[in-house]
Amino acid sequence: MIPTAEHYWLKNVHVPASVLSLHDSSVTAQQTGEGLCLIDLEIADGNIVQIITADGCDTGETPTVNLRGGQVWPCFVDMHTHLDKGHIWTRSPNPDGTFDSALEAAKLDSEQYWQAEDVYRRMEFGLKCSYAHGTQAIRTHIDSFGQQAEISLEVFKALQKEWCDRLILQAVSLVTIDYYQTPEGAALADKIAEVKGIIGGVAFINPDLDAELDTVFFLAKERGLNLDLHTDENNDPNSICLQKVAEAALRHEFTGQVVCGHCCSLAVQESNVVQKTLDLVKQAGIGIVSLPMCNLYLQDRKPHTTPRWRGVTLLNELKQYGIPVAVASDNCRDPFYGFGDHDVLEVFTQSVRIAQLDMPYGDWPCAVTKTSADLMGLSGVSRIGVGLPANLIVFKGRNFSELLSRPQSDRLVLRKGKAIDTTLPDYAELDDLVRKLA
Repeated sequence: MIPTAEHYWLKNVHVPASVLSLHDSSVTAQQTGEGLCLIDLEIADGNIVQIITADGCDTGETPTVNLRGGQVWPCFVDMHTHLDKGHIWTRSPNPDGTFDSALEAAKLDSEQYWQAEDVYRRMEFGLKCSYAHGTQAIRTHIDSFGQQAEISLEVFKALQKEWCDRLILQAVSLVTIDYYQTPEGAALADKIAEVKGIIGGVAFINPDLDAELDTVFFLAKERGLNLDLHTDENNDPNSICLQKVAEAALRHEFTGQVVCGHCCSLAVQESNVVQKTLDLVKQAGIGIVSLPMCNLYLQDRKPHTTPRWRGVTLLNELKQYGIPVAVASDNCRDPFYGFGDHDVLEVFTQSVRIAQLDMPYGDWPCAVTKTSADLMGLSGVSRIGVGLPANLIVFKGRNFSELLSRPQSDRLVLRKGKAIDTTLPDYAELDDLVRKLA
């Protein structure tokens, strides 16, 4: 139980060394083989005011909680989601689990149901889940063709305002990038600028791709916006959109942050193609976000056939090359992924298993915390350091095996040092929206 006092200590806490923001190296000198440090945290007035090696001082009469080696992480950052699509599975399931069927089911659902109340309530449901699980910042891609942009961006602005004291929200436009060749595409870029969002879209290999990317980069530079693009969400070795994006970033001397999501085809390309792509991505300063759960669900799916590959990009190789890599939720209970609960711990757990991010774990915890925050431009967020807000998640799991073997449903979430209510919203809240096909 976390004290209600403004001033208290968390004692005997295991923290991943990679998420610590420290000037005193003595705290990180003693680490377990998994890269965990055993420390004491002093919290006062909502901030972390002292970090010391465990049992490093007498806390006197200050209230203390002995966590007996349990882990404390900074609150999560979920940097690639689709909140506007979320929780439509009951009324619009994917009939065969394929990518093409997901596109069609989502398109039909949006045409029939995506008015303001529907989008608002489903997005808010996702925010409630995320907040209860311990997320602090979310970037959501928002379907933005035609009038849908007006509806969904207005909903986003309302939720951004209402949740501003609990969650940092960023919006990314989602269209195919050829849309930006039209006057409507330029108008969309202006709408995204108004909400201080990010220009996004889906790139496909085609003869006009370079010209399409030139327009996208021009629109972003003109408005001072960053870019977040879906690239190569397939197993086609000839799909080299990531490489093309990097070339465009270098061609335009783009100084904003570029993020590319999925990048699945990189895992099925020849080594010389991979090497060229990694070189360009590194030069261009592009960050990569992988969505292992959704890609595992969709990629290489054929009727009555066991998939032969996992659909995940070259996470280890990218990271070893010095390219920032994050993992995130992607879709949740919609035709692209029929499961999920906006729980970034589940994302991390499944990513470790799917992409073998253990042995060693190294600094992979940063993929759902510090690295994601940095790619979103949120310096100081999702790390543990003196002077930073005590936005923390407390787990009973003392090592990674314990942490990742159970769902940690009994976790405690602290915001500015105070425990929040982690009760998840009831699915029944959305029954009147989805009951038509229930």
